[in-house]
Amino acid sequence: MKFEFDQSPKAKERRLVMKYAGVSLIGFCVDAAILHTLVELGMAAAWARLISLTCAMHVTFVINGLHVFRELDRKRLPRQWAGYMLTNAFGNFCNYWIFVTLVSTHWPVVSNHLFALGVGSLTAWATNYASTRFFVFRKTKARLRVLKISD
Repeated sequence: MKFEFDQSPKAKERRLVMKYAGVSLIGFCVDAAILHTLVELGMAAAWARLISLTCAMHVTFVINGLHVFRELDRKRLPRQWAGYMLTNAFGNFCNYWIFVTLVSTHWPVVSNHLFALGVGSLTAWATNYASTRFFVFRKTKARLRVLKISD
């Protein structure tokens, strides 16, 4: 029995979203682990979050470029890296702002570092997916021609 994937554009996009979501979960785990470690070591939550977010962004850049979008290219690496960091900056700014705001409320559940991290991360996810998908790792016209010829 041969298993075939649906090759429609909608099905391809759904698989891409699912892969991106998986990488986002990896980034979330990296972010949470580093944040927790730094806070436990006595660093202020806001500074720990800046460091953990930066580390998570770099991890997700590499995995997304290599395995999700399959567009990471040595020749374009500096431009892709800069594009990823810049286009994700807005989503990550919202992520950070929400985190700091919730932690500063000192409300019992809402100010928990991991709860605030989750809310901020979910808020940024859709914005970062769109910018990564359509601006950073988009297929160029030349690449699309090569893909059509090889199909």
